[in-house]
Amino acid sequence: MALDRNRLLKPAKKLRKLVSRIKSSPDPEEVHDLRTNTRRFEAMFAALSLEARGIDKAILKDLGRLRKRAGKVRDMDVLTGFASQLQPQGEESCSVQLLEYLGAQRKKKAARLCEEASDLRSRLRKELKRTTAVLTGLLRESGDAASPDDAASDATAKAAKLAVRLGTPRRLSRGNLHPYRLRIKELQNVLRMASDSAHHRFIHDLGEVKDAIGEWHDYEELVSIAQDVLEHGPGCGLLAELKHTARKKYEVALSLVQRLRSAYLRSPRRASRKRVSSGPTKMPRPLVWETASLLAS
Repeated sequence: MALDRNRLLKPAKKLRKLVSRIKSSPDPEEVHDLRTNTRRFEAMFAALSLEARGIDKAILKDLGRLRKRAGKVRDMDVLTGFASQLQPQGEESCSVQLLEYLGAQRKKKAARLCEEASDLRSRLRKELKRTTAVLTGLLRESGDAASPDDAASDATAKAAKLAVRLGTPRRLSRGNLHPYRLRIKELQNVLRMASDSAHHRFIHDLGEVKDAIGEWHDYEELVSIAQDVLEHGPGCGLLAELKHTARKKYEVALSLVQRLRSAYLRSPRRASRKRVSSGPTKMPRPLVWETASLLAS
């Protein structure tokens, strides 16, 4: 099989350590690692059909609770970084006000994350330890040519389904761009499970688009917060610069998505005259299928 052993086992092992470590205010790197490895674990759980292999789906619920708490802390870390870079002349007081608000929110949300981790720690550590054991056994079985149970087949099928969905919705806008990012992230996480995926262009391009959409969305969140927090009014130079930056980030993200679709999707040769509006209008090019096949070849 072509699933990477380390990438398969790392999320569960890393999460087990992180759950134990988060006992006080976590640093940004720990929060980021918690979110990233949870997303990868979730993608792996679905791709390998781990529920059918004896892992209770309740682990996803527990990790989901932690991920959401960690996400709120991570948002404050990212927004603080962006806000600290934008300091228009004459708007020093507004910059300080915004940064103080973000800092206070970070502290509050970090405390809630620590409480959640404390509540779930014992159960999650047991669930993750069991998952690691199941994955180890699964890798051993899949390495046996006589074994009919091949996890790579499940992962390849999942990647194919996600790849087909890259063509929907037909038109992307501010209203559906961020949900589309989550779809890209899941596909990237599944493809990353392959042994030869590290330097593959399609996976790299998925990451580039994912990051661009994420950055635009973060700036939109920062604009929304600034509008509620700042007392300077509509003429505030800091708010104006934030809005301008958010617009630019949106244009960049949308351009990258369009380039991704152009490079990796094509119109079907024999398109039906009666198309289903919710269905994909374009299908993946051969390079996408080749990337997905890394999971099984």
